[in-house]
Amino acid sequence: MQIRVEKQNNPVADEVSALVAVTRPIIAGIYHSIGQDVLSAIGKREDIKLKLLGKIRSQGDGDTGIAFEYAVHDAVVNKVPVVVERVADALGHCRINRGDPSSILFAIEKSGSQQLISTEIDLVTTESRVLSGERGQPVKLKGHLNQLAAAFRRPSTRAQLPQSIRGLWKADLFLGSTEPDHWVGTTVKINRSHLEAARGLRVAIVPSKSGASDAIKKDEQKNLIVCPMPHDGSFMQVFYEGWRIVQALCESNFKMPKEVDLPSPIDREVARVYIERREFPVPNVLEATRKFAQPELLVADEAPASNVAFGADAQPETSTIITPFPRMSS
Repeated sequence: MQIRVEKQNNPVADEVSALVAVTRPIIAGIYHSIGQDVLSAIGKREDIKLKLLGKIRSQGDGDTGIAFEYAVHDAVVNKVPVVVERVADALGHCRINRGDPSSILFAIEKSGSQQLISTEIDLVTTESRVLSGERGQPVKLKGHLNQLAAAFRRPSTRAQLPQSIRGLWKADLFLGSTEPDHWVGTTVKINRSHLEAARGLRVAIVPSKSGASDAIKKDEQKNLIVCPMPHDGSFMQVFYEGWRIVQALCESNFKMPKEVDLPSPIDREVARVYIERREFPVPNVLEATRKFAQPELLVADEAPASNVAFGADAQPETSTIITPFPRMSS
């Protein structure tokens, strides 16, 4: 398996290519959220055709949240300025000020074992530490990955985690920097009211509220640095538009949705990119559509993926993708 690390090279040129760029990680998020119970009935994950994605996805309130997690992670990896700048500010509140922001997508399903898929396996090193905001020496991350994975499935194991990171299994991302090798557990919520305190979580990424301040500030009650993603004309606006396109495609089994469901000509043009490929497996579609996501927007560094399994008895269900954020040129 090949994984690519991509770096933004030019500003967004047009709406279609920008929306293709954001719909790809949304589709990837849905694809990776399919559970083992479904896969045991239909076959291997990598063989799932795009046209079947809408039928077999787990419909519910979590869909948008899963897509949001992947989209935020992808935006950090691809150096979307409005996202990276705010992440850097949030990390500054956690005393991570050196190096460029990095993102580790901790996309662990609530059951089953996991894998780490990384282009740079040393990203999580023996010296990687999680800053919890509490007194004392920060906990090393690598030695607790197995416990964090197990904590999703077996509540009885959560008490075995160090007290300062006992709620870290609720993290969606680890944000930080490889330069100081410091990371913070990050929760990503599409609904701000769903934020909750947990020991080890330090940053919360949420959509901004219309008419409310976008300021990054600490929620003293929850001990979280709340980082709203701006709405108007920026990341959240593109995300929501991309999510609507994917939602309409899933409901129509990746045939052209009714015009009332997707009235915008631009949105329909983006939809057509996927409709033409509905008979192909999802990984093939994601790779093929990369070129339509404004190819000159990114420069790619491709490398073979390394797999590192968490200690668990069950078969892997949802892969955890660890992608180092490319260094910004000086």
